[in-house]
Amino acid sequence: MTLWLVGNAHSSCRRSLYRCFARSYIGWGTLGIRPGCCRRNLGDTMTIYESSFAPVVIPSGSVTDFVLRHAERLADKPALIDGPTGRTLTYGALRDQILSLAGGLRARGVARGTTVALMAPNLPEFAVVFHAVAALGATVTTLNPTYRAEELAFQLGDSGADWMITIELFAEEAGKACDATGIENRVLIGAGAAGWAPLGEYFGEAIDAPAEVNAAEDVVVLPYSSGTTGFPKGVMLTHRNLVANLAQTEAVVGLGEDETIFAVLPFFHIYGMTVLMNFGLARGATIVTAPRFDLVQMLELTQTHRITRLFLVPPIILALAKHPIIDNYDLSSVQQVFSGAAPLSGELGEAVAARLGCTVAQGYGMTELSPVSHAIADGQSRPGSSGTLLPNTQARLTDPATGLDVPVGAEGELWVRGPQVMKGYLANPEATATTIDGDGWLHTGDIARIDDDGHTYIVDRLKELIKVKGFQVPPAELEALLTSHDAIADAAVIGIPDEEAGERPRAFVVLAPGADLDADAIKAFVAKHVSSYKQLADVVFRESIPKSASGKILRRELRA
Repeated sequence: MTLWLVGNAHSSCRRSLYRCFARSYIGWGTLGIRPGCCRRNLGDTMTIYESSFAPVVIPSGSVTDFVLRHAERLADKPALIDGPTGRTLTYGALRDQILSLAGGLRARGVARGTTVALMAPNLPEFAVVFHAVAALGATVTTLNPTYRAEELAFQLGDSGADWMITIELFAEEAGKACDATGIENRVLIGAGAAGWAPLGEYFGEAIDAPAEVNAAEDVVVLPYSSGTTGFPKGVMLTHRNLVANLAQTEAVVGLGEDETIFAVLPFFHIYGMTVLMNFGLARGATIVTAPRFDLVQMLELTQTHRITRLFLVPPIILALAKHPIIDNYDLSSVQQVFSGAAPLSGELGEAVAARLGCTVAQGYGMTELSPVSHAIADGQSRPGSSGTLLPNTQARLTDPATGLDVPVGAEGELWVRGPQVMKGYLANPEATATTIDGDGWLHTGDIARIDDDGHTYIVDRLKELIKVKGFQVPPAELEALLTSHDAIADAAVIGIPDEEAGERPRAFVVLAPGADLDADAIKAFVAKHVSSYKQLADVVFRESIPKSASGKILRRELRA
């Protein structure tokens, strides 16, 4: 780890520092000023943590170019295997299908400026559709298949989607959302249905190669995130964001072409999209997909396909550590369990490592970071650590109250800067400015500490988001829904610990005068409008919701 302490510096040092900031996307490891000449006033000190890895060169092309870079050489090697059926797509077939679908979509008007909504479980066609759209310089917005029609319609309308591509299982809810937003281009992966065309009709004359893109400006994917607070917002991730994060990750995670990984974490989520789908393909590995988590199926597929790495989230890792059925399967091929999306305790990591005889690693990131900023490098496991900074990435820890950097060794809000930081929130400059300051620092909303070796430990969250099985649940969304009920005068939502899911939403409700509504009725009302992971664990009735003088909900009092 390299550490910079920058205080009230000499003017020549400040000029050097500004030049370093301007060159931040080239690679921080070789740039900087000597700390000895820049610490006159320690009360005005900036502490910048630097990656211990050498800077990486970030290719300038599209993410599809980067992901398919080995496809010709590995043409006959399995790229994607559909776990439940065994259906296999080789690297050569993957490339051919991507370019063919791109040609067919281009003939129907898909181009730069088009947004295609993709809602599907993990299956080989997800990668085909994703990269066919990306290869045209268009944008993919990925949708959560558990969303109800109202949630889908919000994202479709906000993203300006022109197309909807999904599977038959989700067609009913997707169709309602398309009706609400006026989307006429409706495509099903597999056979068509009334009002839906089959994807097979859209394959056409292949394009020669992915279109040239302005990598730093062209938005390739638009996942939705609630950021640190509030309602979901479109996160604009460019080709450069994704390519940078893939190049950064491969400097730390040495996934090999001879390896097979298990992909149950959804591709629509940035973790599954970048770390499993795109990183796995860019490294020439074989990816075994599963449409949903089923413990027995995961164990069977791991045993059958000799899976070498399991990319998981803490609730699934908990099952690996405790469930007795684990002992019935041969998991000796597993070399590493990698955890992300939520903090993994050191004790749980050690328990899984001992039981499976493998290493356990952890990473940290968020949708707005494409998503990885920290990861445990191969061979450097440390219980409880979320890893060290990826190449070309910097961090700071600041006092949430003052915005000033905390002393070395203290806890503070984690700020991150690097080429993986999003372009911004779609059509929301105010939210963008709140999250990314004028110097390019992304304020994560997470409280962390950094040890002497540069390992980062996430210890708390400033942000109000509730994490359910790694998915974000914004309290404001549930509060707005609750208060839309005529019998509810006021409401607040917090997360409560849950062994299986990490957290679950708890609602505090103030009933309107004379209203008669029980907890089950409130939970049923919420369940009608939101996906399963957002549903309430329980309801607590109160006479009032504690609020500050400015009207902000005092969630700490509710937690207490």
